[in-house]
Amino acid sequence: MPLAMNREVFITCAVTGSGGSQDRSPHVPRSPKQIADSAIDAAKAGAAIVHCHVRDPETGKPRRDVHLYREVTERIRAADVDIILNLTAGMGGDMVFGSPEAPLPLNEKGTDMGGATNRMEHVRQCLPEICTLDCGTMNFAEADYVMTNTPGMLRAMGGMMTALGVKPEIEAFDTGHLWFAKQLVEEKVLDPDALVQLCMGVPWGAPDDLNTFMAMVNNVPSTWNWSAFAIGRNQMAYAAAAVLAGGNVRVGLEDNLWLDKGVLATNAQLVERAASIVTNLGARILGPEEVRKKLNLTKRAPIAA
Repeated sequence: MPLAMNREVFITCAVTGSGGSQDRSPHVPRSPKQIADSAIDAAKAGAAIVHCHVRDPETGKPRRDVHLYREVTERIRAADVDIILNLTAGMGGDMVFGSPEAPLPLNEKGTDMGGATNRMEHVRQCLPEICTLDCGTMNFAEADYVMTNTPGMLRAMGGMMTALGVKPEIEAFDTGHLWFAKQLVEEKVLDPDALVQLCMGVPWGAPDDLNTFMAMVNNVPSTWNWSAFAIGRNQMAYAAAAVLAGGNVRVGLEDNLWLDKGVLATNAQLVERAASIVTNLGARILGPEEVRKKLNLTKRAPIAA
């Protein structure tokens, strides 16, 4: 399809992620207060959406405890700046196998498999405007780790999101994930005005070369909204590429720890850098209320505990 630059862009900040980055930068937030404060700073810097995981406040290791999500949600909702909240629903499908000669039983250290209702409980209680739906199973860079999302699991979780009125953000790590996402829309599991995040450069998904990127873009239906990111040093290059290809932008410490060579970034600094790229391209940055109208989102309070 011909390139059509996006002139009205929203920025998502992926605040902390679930990778092992907590000991590589002092700016990676761990506690619910740190995560919320970093999200609020990112919003003040120009992010309309904040995408949040939670971590063990002491060790920084990834967790999915509902009480941690509730505290992050309540702190962000109480902020003096408007923010669209996007919570991950990607955890709970982690399989770590044994050696190639003895793959079973699964390695208990790192394996975390939950049912659809269990994986969605924090979304049900917190009611963010958006939550993620990782639309496929994928080998990650770790030797024996597989992110597991079966078609049945995705249909169940996607249906729960739709029933709750929480918009799924389809996380597409390769073209097949987009193929299945379109099937979910066709089956009416997901609403037709879908939202997609194109995830580039995550081993071993879609590499972050421009030919692959445009193949991903060309597989997004014209009626859907989409954003894109690349991890590591290409994060800002893909902020520009996404706008030029007609999409929106994601940056943040989940995907990249560095502002410049040898300079560790904060989330707010990454958002400021991305905002300068967007505006220098001649596009306007959308605020949260404009994005709610664009994406048909509803801001709600968490369910009482």
